[in-house]
Amino acid sequence: MLLVVALPRVPPMTTVPHSDPRGFAIPALSLSRPRATKAADAARLRAAVEKRTGLTDQRLLAAIECTPRELFVPEEQRQHAYEDVALPIGLEQTISQPSMVALMLAELQCSPQHELLEVGTGSGYAAAVVSNLVSRVYGVERHAELAYRSRAVLARLGLTNVTIEHGDGTRIGAERRFDRILVSAAATAVPSQLVAALAPGGRLVMPVGTSDRQTLLRVELGHDGILREQLGVPCIFVPLVEGQ
Repeated sequence: MLLVVALPRVPPMTTVPHSDPRGFAIPALSLSRPRATKAADAARLRAAVEKRTGLTDQRLLAAIECTPRELFVPEEQRQHAYEDVALPIGLEQTISQPSMVALMLAELQCSPQHELLEVGTGSGYAAAVVSNLVSRVYGVERHAELAYRSRAVLARLGLTNVTIEHGDGTRIGAERRFDRILVSAAATAVPSQLVAALAPGGRLVMPVGTSDRQTLLRVELGHDGILREQLGVPCIFVPLVEGQ
């Protein structure tokens, strides 16, 4: 059965402000390209992700297709926005390769009732994609400028089920529990604070390893309280840094 997901409604506005009162530079969010061109680019990206990953989850692939990636990259990178590659977004950070985002979300097996925490939100792209798959997304980004940028873009898209905060994503209050945790930065091991933030039956996916050799790791907390881990595909991510 073919699942059709509507594109997010975009208000009739061509740009957002280029800076906030604190002086953070915000790239212009131009939506001036023809709708047919954008739709063709999005469909091409979906096909590339499907081919590279072998994923068949139509709900997930539709979420990739309906997320306008061009809005999450700097203006000088817009021509590459719908290529299945990672791109620089400033502050020595990157926007993840769409196929890697898809693989990580596939490992999480998100459902509409889930609440998800993303550590290392960066541009906000993955948060926007997964907002189509869960009830609520809480993102934490240690770079104040990136946190502000991502909030501006997500607000521009009208994604009201996503909240982005500036701070240290590894320092989660002991009372918080999440059904799914997506960590978009690499560490040598899963921080114990994030494991403690998993709800029973919860899943966490993150890259683990050294700076030049990493693998996706899925951690699942069973309802019996037992942690189960499973290694996945090779990958390369920026490091997870504790502290603001």
